[in-house]
Amino acid sequence: MLIDYHVHLEEGPYSFNWLERTSKALMHFHRDGKPEKGTRARIEHQLNELNNRLNKGCFSEEWLDLYLKQAKHIGLKEVGIVDHLYRFKETKSYFEQAMILKPSDPLGELQSYWLNSVMTEEMGDFVQAISDGKKRWEKQGVSLKLGIEADYFAGQEKELEELLDGQPWDYVIGSIHFVKGWGVDNPQTADRFEQNDLKDLYTQFYESVEKMIRSKLFDFVAHLDNLKVFNYKVDDLSFNQMWYERIAGALKETNTATEINAGLFYRYPVKEMCPSEDFLQAIVNKGVPVTLSSDAHFPDDLGKYAAENKEALKQLGVKKLATFDQRKRILVDIE
Repeated sequence: MLIDYHVHLEEGPYSFNWLERTSKALMHFHRDGKPEKGTRARIEHQLNELNNRLNKGCFSEEWLDLYLKQAKHIGLKEVGIVDHLYRFKETKSYFEQAMILKPSDPLGELQSYWLNSVMTEEMGDFVQAISDGKKRWEKQGVSLKLGIEADYFAGQEKELEELLDGQPWDYVIGSIHFVKGWGVDNPQTADRFEQNDLKDLYTQFYESVEKMIRSKLFDFVAHLDNLKVFNYKVDDLSFNQMWYERIAGALKETNTATEINAGLFYRYPVKEMCPSEDFLQAIVNKGVPVTLSSDAHFPDDLGKYAAENKEALKQLGVKKLATFDQRKRILVDIE
């Protein structure tokens, strides 16, 4: 069965590049009846589509159902839509406690701008949009699931539980995007890798990953080695393998699932799946449940490399894929 359990509807910051990428997605699905490329009429057509998309927002039925159209086109049977926790205004305090945001610090100034730019939505609107879409999708043969991707910060577990409480999540994803308050996957801060000892940095990162897993707050944890996003890696096999085994062991001991995530492969400089081949092998050896994730942020990226990653899991001897419903994990035949 082909599935994709880590899919986003939108993310800022909002820029001309974002407009261009959004326009590309719209044009991917609205190919018929368009004016000729390079004409003024074509630009007017694109501007009208973008204006409609902006006015209706990312939670509109029209935008969501582009994901349904793509799911049907490539044969996905289950799709899990999530949003980053930092997209929701009611989570502001949670992130302010954990991030470097001081205006006197260049990193703080940059990250404050970023947070204000991406934190634009209300959680209830997102939950309502996906919940409303479920029956509509089911009628067309695709099961739609409601998820949330929540950044984990050690010491803030109680607050996170309270933020997530009371919503009809099918699953909650845990992820690490910040190391000691620094957003490590922000291209504007990539030069900071040169200012850090990589072994120390990876140790801090993996320690946070292990704490996240052992918190038992999450149904699965995302992109376990995404610190490699800009291709900064530790060239020490024993160090890497030690952490792969340790993280795989924590997943097994806590009965927590993970994913094979294609996002870094097609969107970032490292051009590699998460986790790496050796890391994935350690996870499979421990019998940890795994799901498939494109980490798409636009509908035309939905399901990217899901078939290839399913085949990679089959080659490793995996017989089942992890799916989720109302916070319960369901293992289905990989086929």
